[in-house]
Amino acid sequence: MALTPLDIHNKEFSRSFRGYDEDQVNEFLDQVIKDYEALIRENKDLQNQLATIQERLDHFSNIEETLSKTIIVAQEAADEVKTNAKKEAQLILKEAEKNADRIINESLVKSRKIALEIEELKKQASIYRTRFRTLIEAQLELLSTEDWSTLEKIEIESN
Repeated sequence: MALTPLDIHNKEFSRSFRGYDEDQVNEFLDQVIKDYEALIRENKDLQNQLATIQERLDHFSNIEETLSKTIIVAQEAADEVKTNAKKEAQLILKEAEKNADRIINESLVKSRKIALEIEELKKQASIYRTRFRTLIEAQLELLSTEDWSTLEKIEIESN
């Protein structure tokens, strides 16, 4: 149990014949009481300061913990965004490759079709040329025949 200034003030000493001077003892006790009260006040002030500092420390510790958790959450979110972006990029790349393959295949099919059409047109042109040549040759042959000479003579004689 702690000694209080009131305990010091109320302390009674037994008297003896050749004891201490009562005024000196009382004066000393008064000084002890004042010093003891000052120490108690100082101790309470220090305890209050300690409590305030402890509250601030707890507050800053809570802030630090919150910031740490926030940083961890932000890092996890960033990692997740990065992972999702990589996955999305891979999907886009695969889709682009698939589209490129489709476009190439369609182009190859079209080029084969055009090549076949060109070959068909060449054949038709060759057939047309052959038929046209045959027609012209037949017409030339017809013009070269004697029937024309006979017709020319007939016309001249009729004049």
